[in-house]
This record gives sequence, C-alpha cells and structure tokens, in this order.
Amino acid sequence: MDKNLIQRTISGIVYIAVIILCTTPLGTQLIDQVSPGLVKQQYLYYGLITFLLLVGTWECIKIMKFGDGYEKWIVLPIVLLIFYMFSKRFFHHDFYFNFRLSEILALALIVIAVVTLFKFTSELYFDSGKLIFTVIYVALPFSFALGLPKFSSYDSHFSLEVIFLFILIWSSDTFAYLVGKFFGKHKMAPKISPKKTWEGYAGGVVLTLVLSYFVEMYQPQLRGNWMVVGFLIAAFAPLGDLVESQLKRTFGVKDSGNIIPGHGGVLDRLDSFLICVPVVYLYFILEKLI
Repeated sequence: MDKNLIQRTISGIVYIAVIILCTTPLGTQLIDQVSPGLVKQQYLYYGLITFLLLVGTWECIKIMKFGDGYEKWIVLPIVLLIFYMFSKRFFHHDFYFNFRLSEILALALIVIAVVTLFKFTSELYFDSGKLIFTVIYVALPFSFALGLPKFSSYDSHFSLEVIFLFILIWSSDTFAYLVGKFFGKHKMAPKISPKKTWEGYAGGVVLTLVLSYFVEMYQPQLRGNWMVVGFLIAAFAPLGDLVESQLKRTFGVKDSGNIIPGHGGVLDRLDSFLICVPVVYLYFILEKLI
C-alpha cells in the first residue's frame, strides 16, 4: 500500500478523532473514566480553538511572508488580545444573552478582507495590509467559534452545534467533489481552484440540504433551523476554499503548513470553517433577534 496513503489515512483519523472529542461530551466522558471531573467539556473545546488559532496565525504569517518591520511582531499579540475579549464572553455565557453592534462590525471586516484579497491584492504586499488581513482572517473566525456551542457550568451539558458544523462542511466538500468529478463541466474559478465546478457546487448544496434535513429532524435541541444552516454551509464552504487558495496563490505557497501529515496545515483543513463560522454565527444572531 502507498505509504503516503497510509500517512494521510492515519493523520486524517487522528484529526477527526480530536475534533469529535473536543466538540462533543465524548471528550469529558473519556477523561472521566480515568479521573472523574478532571476537565469540563468547555475547556477541551476552548483548548482546541486556542491551539488552532495559534497555529493558524503562525501559518498565515509564513504564507504572507512578512518583512522585518514591527508588524510581524505585533500580529500575535493583537490576535491574542481579540481572542481574550471573546474568551471572557465565552466563560461568562455572554454570547447567548447580549447582542452587540461590534459583532456586526467584526463580521463586516471579514467581508472587506475577502474582497481585498480578490480585488485589491496589491494592498496585501505591504506589511500593514498583511497585519490587518491576518488579524481579521484568523482571529475573528476562531473567536466567533467560541459563540457557537452552549454549555452549563453546573452539569455535563455541552451542545453539539460545532460538531454538526464540521460534519456538514465535510459532507459539502465530499458531495461537491464527487458530483464535480463525475458530472462537472463548467469551472467555477479555473485560475484559483481548477477542480471546482458549478455542477459540483450545486450537487454539494442539494446533498448537504438532504443531510441537514435529518440533522434538523433528529437533533431538535440545536440552535436555529439546520436546513437553513446546511444551506449556508453548502453555499459558503466553497468560498472558504477559494479564499485560502487565492491567498496561497498570491504569495506562491503550496500548503499553509504540515502539522497534519499528508493533509497540510490548519488553514488548509479549516479554510471552509473560517468562512462558515462567521456566517452561521450571524444567522444565530438574526434568528435570536427575530
């Protein structure tokens, strides 16, 4: 058997296992068998997001090839400051009871960053532009990810929005790939991602909606309507892939890193996640207001 295939398979299984253990109560249940009450599920999840944030920030700095100016050295402190502000809200359950205008402004910044990457690429050749883009592209999505699950400080409750977000992203990517492989004829963005087709995109949307129907039917405790969430994920997940592909293409980089052997870096694996999280979070905000 091909050694690369074995490596990809093992690292992929480990990656998925870590995601499951840190985004569902299974993580705490497993630890409780060794030392009951040692770690609460929200801390496992917070640890996962913090780790992904740190690695993702480092990868983005490497991709964008910062110069020797001060910007390179203040990226991480700014990212951590923003994440700290969201972390306080995470541990005080403030995401679920208070809506803030700053959230909408932060979401708008993500849109501006994406538009800049595709339409005003020259702005990212300056270290100041690289600094702003890295902070927006990495810090804000991972920070908003803290606002997706709900948990209790008094019992073992930890909601499952994040794991189903991952499942629908994975299914969207898989469905789009398979449909595109067998039926794809019209390229979406041949210069950025040659394998993506409009047929694959449509197939990913339709089949992910089918899966979302079963999530909505059998997981009624989840926040929001998951037919809507599934549509948003299927619609925006390909954009996440195109954003990261455009970023690597702009700076002549093949992979964001190699922390997941055979699969690349954190940004390679979570490109769709970085775009879907803010979109789904915005939907949860609007759904709560309505």
